[in-house]
Amino acid sequence: MSDEVGGPYVGNARWIGVRLTDLLREYGVRPPSAGGPADQLVARSVDGMTIGSPVEDVMDGRDAMLAVGMNGEPLPFDHGFPVRMLVPGLYGYVSARKWIEDIELTTFDAYDPYWVKRDWAREAPIKTQSRIDTPKPFARPNAGTVMVAGVAWVQNRGTRSAWTTGPGRTPPSRPRTRATPGASGPTPGRPPRAATHSPSGRPTVPARCRPRSAPGPFRTARADGIPAW
Repeated sequence: MSDEVGGPYVGNARWIGVRLTDLLREYGVRPPSAGGPADQLVARSVDGMTIGSPVEDVMDGRDAMLAVGMNGEPLPFDHGFPVRMLVPGLYGYVSARKWIEDIELTTFDAYDPYWVKRDWAREAPIKTQSRIDTPKPFARPNAGTVMVAGVAWVQNRGTRSAWTTGPGRTPPSRPRTRATPGASGPTPGRPPRAATHSPSGRPTVPARCRPRSAPGPFRTARADGIPAW
């Protein structure tokens, strides 16, 4: 998205607000799986910017909310005062409208919000990702046992396990990570880690971390620190 790997736009906060599911149900909204006619929730900000979120995802039990406070304080202007939307498990361009003026219930066929008009995906679940933090990219570890460690995260479902492989490792180990099913940011469980052998002091086979969601497919991260999607 707009943030590079290791960039400044990823963080964690404690949000205060209203559960979006409760608000929608109070107005009689049903998700498509329950026979509801609308499948898109369009949030519009005071400057006219629009973001569309899948109604099914907003109402599937995750902690989607309209936030009015952040870290025990009123919502800062830079974070969307007076109210913003948060939907765990979706990329921000389909879930994180700030400075909300109104919310419209509609369908994907009837309306294309800002980014969809520019050929971005209508529905954007955050992908399973992992990253190796040590050894650092281009490191030259000493001969012998080398610790490989990093993080893995799966939005809204949690990580179940991760494989770390490298030279001299047959078969690979499978260190476990704690599940974090409600995570709304890259909040990992215990970092996956394993020891690998480097007979020459410079591995000839890349170390790889392969997180498994619960349930879900493997995704592989390289030892250069670049998350794999």
